[in-house]
Amino acid sequence: MSEARPKAQSDTQAVFTKGSLFRHISVMSLTASVGLMAVFLVDFVDMIFISMLGKAELAAAVGYAGAILFFTTSFGIGMAIAAGALVARALGAGEAEEARRRATNSLIYGVIFGAIFAAIVWLNLAFLAGLLGATGATLDLAVHYLSIIVPSLPFLIVGMIGGAILRAHGDARRAMMATIWGGLVNAVLDPILIFGLDLELTGAAIASVCARIVIAATALVPLIRYYDGFDKPTFGSLTIDIRPILAIAIPAILTQLATPIGQAYVTRAMSDFGEEAVAGMAIIARMTPVGFGIIFALSGAIGPIIGQNAGAGLNDRVRKAFSDGLLFTAIVVVLVSALFFLARPGIQMLFQLDGMALTLVFLFAGPLSLMFFFNGVIFVSNAAFNNLGHPFYSTIVNWGRHTLGTIPFVLVGAAWFGAPGVLIGQFLGGAVFAVVAIFLARKVMAQQEAEVPSAEPFARQARLFSLLHHRR
Repeated sequence: MSEARPKAQSDTQAVFTKGSLFRHISVMSLTASVGLMAVFLVDFVDMIFISMLGKAELAAAVGYAGAILFFTTSFGIGMAIAAGALVARALGAGEAEEARRRATNSLIYGVIFGAIFAAIVWLNLAFLAGLLGATGATLDLAVHYLSIIVPSLPFLIVGMIGGAILRAHGDARRAMMATIWGGLVNAVLDPILIFGLDLELTGAAIASVCARIVIAATALVPLIRYYDGFDKPTFGSLTIDIRPILAIAIPAILTQLATPIGQAYVTRAMSDFGEEAVAGMAIIARMTPVGFGIIFALSGAIGPIIGQNAGAGLNDRVRKAFSDGLLFTAIVVVLVSALFFLARPGIQMLFQLDGMALTLVFLFAGPLSLMFFFNGVIFVSNAAFNNLGHPFYSTIVNWGRHTLGTIPFVLVGAAWFGAPGVLIGQFLGGAVFAVVAIFLARKVMAQQEAEVPSAEPFARQARLFSLLHHRR
């Protein structure tokens, strides 16, 4: 397969070990965010279309469903993190063959584990939606919507892993185009299915499934065509890579699952204040990734940059990449928060907001949006943990942030300020754990500089999983 690889590829495998780190971070984040925001913008438009139907229970159903979809998506994000980290480290170390093997095996395991996970969730949809507070017609609508989308999780995981591997090669543009194509398909199908065929929620769900299939296809094609990114899988290679993949994937998945679980608690707390409050939160959930797509993209963008430089032993550049990531986060959050504030009248008109939904959206599109900086700090820190061989630190930070940093803060906020207090408490807890994340990240980078380079950066975690396996 090496003969099919482009001649220039060997010269571009470790593109992040030279040049301006802030520029690398900016280009990777901005490019990746275009693709992410294309998908998130479609979700935003979905909510506009659904709001236009004039049925409050539909918007609330999407709010409950969104929390569960976030839960399933987190599984895919965890697998993508593992694939991206392993491939980036291998490329940084000049091991192109190892990079292809690990890309192949990450994809296979992602599909297998994703299908199993999707089946478990699909069989328990009513139970999960009920836990969030959905009842009656809203519960039925949420379950119906989810029953169509959840089985497509393996396609989403393929797209996520494919995008992560493209970014590990430094090709953020093609990773971006995969999500853009998916977003365009969704955007075209939404009005046709929702209004043209009068399918309402069913139409929105079918459009989402089609988009996931397109994202998977358009992420894999450039990897095969331009990078010879995969090897022919063998049982032996699958056996070799299971431990390093799981060493990152399991803590990464656990890390990502913390977010929807924390969000589920927030949704449940907000349900105490009525469907209007849940609908307002659902609108905020769509606004956040559209506005802060760059920050969401930053985590995946900076990971390969840290990974390649760590693999090449360039510890000074690893530390500089981390600090530049925080600076980039601060700049983006200030600019987006200002835009949100100026756009509040337009947002009110677009969604025909009033009452508690208006209060919550205006609260977010004001002072609270500045607090998203602390979310960005956690994203950058987690990227450092995952790419420097300490993925369990990201697990600790995320679970702490979405349990100790969510439940008591939300409880107190709801008791003092009602529904707005739920949002305030959620953001304040994030600020506390952002400080913890920075402390741990600096500790990890100091350890990285002091340690003798290892042939297998995740050997410690691999040995741990091996020990647990043998004890069963």
